[in-house]
Amino acid sequence: MLVVKWQNKLSWVISVSWSKNAALPILWASLLIKWKIKLDKVPKIWDVNTFLDILEWIWVKYNWEWNSLNLDTTNITNKNLNFDKIKKIRSSIFLLSPLLHYFWDIKIPFPWGCSIGKRPIDAHLNWLEAIWYNSKFDWEEIILSWTLQFWEKILNAGFWVSSTENLIVANVLRQGKTIIKNSAIEPHVINLIDFLRKAWADIKIRYNHEIIITWVKLLKTKIEFEIVTDYIESWTYMIIWALASNEYIDIENARINDLYTFIEKLKEAWVKVKDLWNDTLRVFKANKLNSISIQTNIFPAFPTDLQSPFAILMSQAEWISKIHEVLFEWRLNFLVELEKMKGNIAIMNPHEALIFGPNNLKWWSTVTSWDLRAWAAMVIAWLIANWETKITNVEYIYRWYENFVEKLQWLWADIKDSKMTID
Repeated sequence: MLVVKWQNKLSWVISVSWSKNAALPILWASLLIKWKIKLDKVPKIWDVNTFLDILEWIWVKYNWEWNSLNLDTTNITNKNLNFDKIKKIRSSIFLLSPLLHYFWDIKIPFPWGCSIGKRPIDAHLNWLEAIWYNSKFDWEEIILSWTLQFWEKILNAGFWVSSTENLIVANVLRQGKTIIKNSAIEPHVINLIDFLRKAWADIKIRYNHEIIITWVKLLKTKIEFEIVTDYIESWTYMIIWALASNEYIDIENARINDLYTFIEKLKEAWVKVKDLWNDTLRVFKANKLNSISIQTNIFPAFPTDLQSPFAILMSQAEWISKIHEVLFEWRLNFLVELEKMKGNIAIMNPHEALIFGPNNLKWWSTVTSWDLRAWAAMVIAWLIANWETKITNVEYIYRWYENFVEKLQWLWADIKDSKMTID
């Protein structure tokens, strides 16, 4: 549980951590190399540590040097998968294609994830079957075997990030050419492609969201690669600074080139943002906010992961703001927690909501979180609410944000965790 007290005079400078969404796909793509890899700037968060625990069970050796991670996949095996660990993170579904590259069959349990809507794994299995992996279900387990086709395949990723990443990793060593249409092009997808290119993979990207993979026999066996910073974390801090800073706060490693859509929306809401130097942004406190409408969509449009934190900004704007969540039908559910704090909300349907502002958010003894991003949204709400608020499901923040509590404390926020350690 976190305890947060009202605070509207945060100040100083903060540096954005590295991307979980980039680190996890690169971790499981590293299994294709089967030798020694050094990954720099890896976030030390719960999901990464859980994934490393899974890898350790299949005899992947690793050690940390600050935020650099050394991997040795020389002795990888598929015989000791830890089902309890695999169930904890949804990204464990991506173990399938790297392990199937080395072994004839593999069995894992269905992975779990955040409660933000239907995210079935059928699509992942269908794409694997399209290149002739065979799959079947045994109660709560997935069993796949390997009979890969060796000719050109055209596949449709449907603009989904996980689908695009899964198809890239599944096909990079498959003989023949693979054309992935309607691919996602988020910064973490590009980071995965850059990692595989550095390992001598032949991957080309076209501006029409098409990725072309040409077979290579082997990947380079010893590489060092750097994970990108988390542009979603950068956006989260920008909302906090606009609402709770003393005057302004600077954000280092902001990934400004990936922030265009979001910055334009902030400006539309009358938030002042200044591009400084060396990928640093200065975000000024907003004394008055204008109502706006947002619609989530695929990158580079407004991201679904920022919809819930942006809703807190909208709650402080004049008149009526609108959210249209295109991708997930449960992601607006967190707004009921904002209603507990006297937010004036109208949920029109599973994909649309109206926020009537400005709202003087009030103290509520305990609220909860529905997913990773809603958790950050509630922290922002508490920072601008009167008195003290407590939140449960604290594990969400550790799954995504590195040193989130410590960073806010550094900026003079009155926030503390009743239990700072994670099992």
